[in-house]
Amino acid sequence: MKLDANRSILLIVDLQDRLLPAIEHGDRVVDNAKWLVGVARELGVPILVTEHYPEGVGATTEKILSHIKPEELVQKIHFSAVAEGNLLSHPAAQRKQWIVCGTESHVCVQQTVLDLLASGRDVAVVEEAVGSRKATDKVLALARMRQFGAQIVSREMVAFEWLNRANTDLFRAVLKGYIR
Repeated sequence: MKLDANRSILLIVDLQDRLLPAIEHGDRVVDNAKWLVGVARELGVPILVTEHYPEGVGATTEKILSHIKPEELVQKIHFSAVAEGNLLSHPAAQRKQWIVCGTESHVCVQQTVLDLLASGRDVAVVEEAVGSRKATDKVLALARMRQFGAQIVSREMVAFEWLNRANTDLFRAVLKGYIR
């Protein structure tokens, strides 16, 4: 599957304050997710952000929260963001291609990805924008998600496939602002 900005949605899973300090390379995961948010905004790709049990896990990190609109935030209790039904009923969720990042790779990200695949969505997981407390859990989760049909991609793969071509004003804007 080649990613298409007109068919994609960016899903950020549970990048929350109380969990992030425990995530291996958590700052890097957040920075890469923020980068994806910027590129998605430039290209008009819808964004959804999940927040798992914020009373216990804390709010979405300000680095992400400051770049999203209130209607893009979906709270949940289940590990899978799909399980409660409110994610896929969101107006932006009707797109076929889901670009997924967040934490934890082996819990909420994986369960969400497996449910998205089961619902007929195409899913790409951005390797450098997902994280777990332990590196082995992330490795196992990426392998399992791939086994069930998710594509494992880099953030630049996403950006260049969304752009589709060079020599446009949009390409120059993304190149200048995000690809150095």
